[in-house]
Amino acid sequence: MKAVVYKEPYNVAVEEVDDPRIEAPTDVVVRVTTAAICGSDLHMYEGRTGAAPGMVFGHENMGIVEEVGSGVVSVRPGDRVVLPFNVACGFCKNCLAGRTGFCLTVNPDFAGGAYGYVSMGPYRGGQAEYLRVPFADFNCLKLPPGNEHEDDFALLADIFPTGYHATELAQVSPGETVCVFGAGPVGLMAAYSALLRGASRVFVVDRVPSRLALAERIGAIPVDYTEGDAAIQIREHTGGEGADKGIDAVGYQATAAEGEEQPAVVLNTLVDAVRPTGMLGVVGLYVTQDPGAPSENAQRGDLLFAMGKLFEKGLRMGTGQADVKAYNRQLRDLIIAGRARPSFVVSHRIPLQRAPEAYRKFDRREEGWTKVLLKPRLGD
Repeated sequence: MKAVVYKEPYNVAVEEVDDPRIEAPTDVVVRVTTAAICGSDLHMYEGRTGAAPGMVFGHENMGIVEEVGSGVVSVRPGDRVVLPFNVACGFCKNCLAGRTGFCLTVNPDFAGGAYGYVSMGPYRGGQAEYLRVPFADFNCLKLPPGNEHEDDFALLADIFPTGYHATELAQVSPGETVCVFGAGPVGLMAAYSALLRGASRVFVVDRVPSRLALAERIGAIPVDYTEGDAAIQIREHTGGEGADKGIDAVGYQATAAEGEEQPAVVLNTLVDAVRPTGMLGVVGLYVTQDPGAPSENAQRGDLLFAMGKLFEKGLRMGTGQADVKAYNRQLRDLIIAGRARPSFVVSHRIPLQRAPEAYRKFDRREEGWTKVLLKPRLGD
């Protein structure tokens, strides 16, 4: 089959690789209909992780079940499914507690597994024509047959639940003010989720005009951090108090207004921007190894964080990747009911063969490139 293969920093190619097969009775093989390029894929693409050449990328996947293992009970060939980016067993202590992002079974290195991501287990990615799904009864979320809401449902694999998870970590409540740093796909989903939860005002901080325009389109207030300190702008909007809740949807490759990379700048600006006793939800990716970081400490994931001010203000902070299964069924049903249309972030739908071009343009944050969906059979 054809798949997106990592070659070296800033270089991916669409190549022929072995077809996936049933390896355990609980597996299924899915024919991929849509796979997305994620901002966290760019960390590997840029050589900012330990990703090895030959990896097949892609953790945001959906498609049609083609083959099922002998132990699969609830999933049948022909079922249309979306797969949480978390690979999870469903029976370990963390899975039983709903913390499927930190499954203790699927990854020998640490808690949590994912498709096509460095250090997240032996699972090939789905930017390909087919994908093996382990523990399929647990990991497959069934969708209505047909192709309605294809782009909306594709976002249930990661960014919609991750954006919602950010609002859960920050405990966003009706009527509150929320500031979201980062207007990439996850940041826009966090802003959208905050509005779904009844936030009165949502401020979205970024520097890319097209992304700020998308934030404004859904009813958020755009804040361009190149026009002045974002925390000061947010306090001015809130009578000097600061937002009730804050969300980091940027992570460790954050940059200051001058364009200089400062890994902790978003975290520290959030501490300034959120009122005393507020809460922070951090879903932007932070890592323990970053070979391209601007300092030796940052290369180990050790950042200069304003802990004193966090403590002084009585702020609370929740972190970690999303437990997708905690939210994806409910968010699916909001889509089916017409209450949510997350596909407003999708800017491009392109054939799998054009993935290298899409990676280049998405990585450069070219104007208008927000969320890219790869369609393996587009044009067939």
